[in-house]
Amino acid sequence: MERKTRGWMSGMVGVMIFAGSLPATRAAVAGFDPLFLTCARATLAALLGALLLAGRRQPLPNRQDVLPLALTALGVVVGFPLLTALALQHLTSAHAMVFVGLLPLCTALFAVLRGGERPRAAFWLFSLAGGGCVAGYALSTSHGGGLQDTLLMTAAVVVCGLGYAEGARLSRRLGGWQVISWALLAALPIMLPAALLTQPATFTLVPAAAWLGFLYVSLFSMLIGFIFWYHGLAQGGIAAVGQLQLLQPFFGLALAALLLHERISGAMLVVTLAAVVCVAGAKKYAS
Repeated sequence: MERKTRGWMSGMVGVMIFAGSLPATRAAVAGFDPLFLTCARATLAALLGALLLAGRRQPLPNRQDVLPLALTALGVVVGFPLLTALALQHLTSAHAMVFVGLLPLCTALFAVLRGGERPRAAFWLFSLAGGGCVAGYALSTSHGGGLQDTLLMTAAVVVCGLGYAEGARLSRRLGGWQVISWALLAALPIMLPAALLTQPATFTLVPAAAWLGFLYVSLFSMLIGFIFWYHGLAQGGIAAVGQLQLLQPFFGLALAALLLHERISGAMLVVTLAAVVCVAGAKKYAS
């Protein structure tokens, strides 16, 4: 199996794992403060990442890796989890997913600015078409939230695109699971004390659904998903594999239908097919 194909397969697994992040976060903020949730999930994932690094005897990153690791941590360990948790106090998960459809554009933009990738013009046309298709569908069918929540989700997508691109660049040299593990450890000196300071006075009133959401975002969204995702971006190209994120809103909506009993319409299936076509076109013209 060629390298790019392996990259796309690994990236797809990552996207499917990330698709559960917004529904799980929505469930978690029903029982936890957004700041505590962000810090606690990063702390738990960092401890697991430290065990992985120690067990596999991984060398310390080089000095030139410090800034990219810091940017990765800023985007995917702190920025996206905190901003989405704040927004999902008021937004429905379906409404929040509109912004996930714009992640491929942000990831590709930072791949160009920071990674030196140069996709062809047709790539951008397919990316814009796919992002517009996803955004138009979600905006036309979702409700809830105001300007503040829109700004929070927009900022979340921007910093997440930065974190994806920076982490993917490092993954080519350090490896996918090593990058997210080091990024989590880089943030640990801030996240652990913040988690302790913001923890609830009692955990007895936290509903079971919030605990399940917390465990999902801590283990899968914060660590396991990134192992597959960064490996896929490094193998298949940041801009190209990043287009798989166009499918994430629809995986997420399917999960929301199962967990939150939301109805899946025929329009969703049509737009999903259109997004698949855009992903295929973007892949063809990515290099």
